[in-house]
Amino acid sequence: MQLEIALREGPVALRPLKAEDASLLLRWLTDPAVLEWYEGRDRPFTPQMVQEHFYKEDGLSRCIILYEGSPAGYVQVYPLDEGEKQAYGCPEAPSPAFAMDQFLGETACWGKRIGRAFISLLLKHLAAAENAQAVYVDPHTDNKRAIRCYEACGFRQVKLLPKHELHEGSMRDCWLMECRPQETE
Repeated sequence: MQLEIALREGPVALRPLKAEDASLLLRWLTDPAVLEWYEGRDRPFTPQMVQEHFYKEDGLSRCIILYEGSPAGYVQVYPLDEGEKQAYGCPEAPSPAFAMDQFLGETACWGKRIGRAFISLLLKHLAAAENAQAVYVDPHTDNKRAIRCYEACGFRQVKLLPKHELHEGSMRDCWLMECRPQETE
């Protein structure tokens, strides 16, 4: 899946990542408030890391989240193949299934329900354009704000992933959360 067009609903839009967005990503991914939940404060990004993580050809659909026309964050979506479903421990997941990772890089946008708006917009797109049967996220179990956002968008906790992600020097537990977008329309 490659998002080639911009998606818009109200003040929120998604557009494909561009080369000139590298400086935005670098600013966001050196902000300790953002890194507390995405990648870790012990791993601020460098320009080289931004290029390696966000600008390689690997089948991910990468987008900038816009709020009232200004960049607010980042989201990436990718289809889950059978091996990735096994790795998540959900081989029974319906197909097609997708996973997504995201963050709001502009901390002034936090707490304004922008996350709910762009996730809902993306879920509608995945259901309509890709016939998505399931979409997965895997937040840290202590990221209560993200979990509330995902639940408000129709995700439910389906499995604890113990010691799933290295974050700030320790392995962190995550929740595997699933949304069936065809059922939430």
